[in-house]
Amino acid sequence: MTNRYSFVGSDQGPWQVTDMRTIFGESLAPARRVSVVNNVVAELPANSVWMLQSVVSNIRYSKRDELTMLRAVQPALNRSEALCAVLIPIKKTAQWWDLAQDERRAIFEEQSHHTAVGMEYLPEVARRLHHCRDLGEPFDFLTWFEFAPEHAQAFKDLLQRMRASKEWDYVEREVEVWLHRAPEQGL
Repeated sequence: MTNRYSFVGSDQGPWQVTDMRTIFGESLAPARRVSVVNNVVAELPANSVWMLQSVVSNIRYSKRDELTMLRAVQPALNRSEALCAVLIPIKKTAQWWDLAQDERRAIFEEQSHHTAVGMEYLPEVARRLHHCRDLGEPFDFLTWFEFAPEHAQAFKDLLQRMRASKEWDYVEREVEVWLHRAPEQGL
């Protein structure tokens, strides 16, 4: 396995799009399905409307004790009961990237309590953060969330809390792609 991923919006794939919501900025073209490929897809496949490339990298802005806590409760993705997923591509403002890393950390954690809030929804809502800013992609981050249908409201509560934080003052583009997978389908 590689740490590179391609998210492909098309009319094929194991994840059926149930809703697409534009939160800020420009949306993505409507797609019926999404495939998550654990590799680089060199060209946009036939019948596809968009493709987002990313890399899973080191966890940034986190201290050792936060990493240890996260790893202790963060479940694996592709659990059989996790029939719901949400892909959230985000682009932050130039003002965010002009800040020094310690300034971003202060907003991310000390003011917005990003890790602490997220921890409250584990293990029910699993997630993986993908980085794409350095790949020249239209978004800086892609976050992939998975959860069982009965945890959909908890996920919505998590989103509401995150979006109410100081960190979201620096978001200029955000899209939600809500997905559902048949029980026999895998990633």
